[in-house]
Amino acid sequence: MNEIMSTGVEIMLVGMGSVFSFLAMLIVAVNIMASTIQRFFPEKKTEPAPKNNAETVIDTKVIAAVTAAVHQYRLK
Repeated sequence: MNEIMSTGVEIMLVGMGSVFSFLAMLIVAVNIMASTIQRFFPEKKTEPAPKNNAETVIDTKVIAAVTAAVHQYRLK
């Protein structure tokens, strides 16, 4: 019984070690690829979009259409 337990623990440790090693190599490979891509294809700086002011003009026809739609919705 003791020999079976030691064999089971040994197999468990080998399996967990191999999974840990694979995941560690995967993390290293992803980091290397990310740094390589950043080196050869850097992000282009874009200008920020213009901010909308509270003083933007809204067409009266749009306001009328929205008001009519809300009124029709509330009637149902």
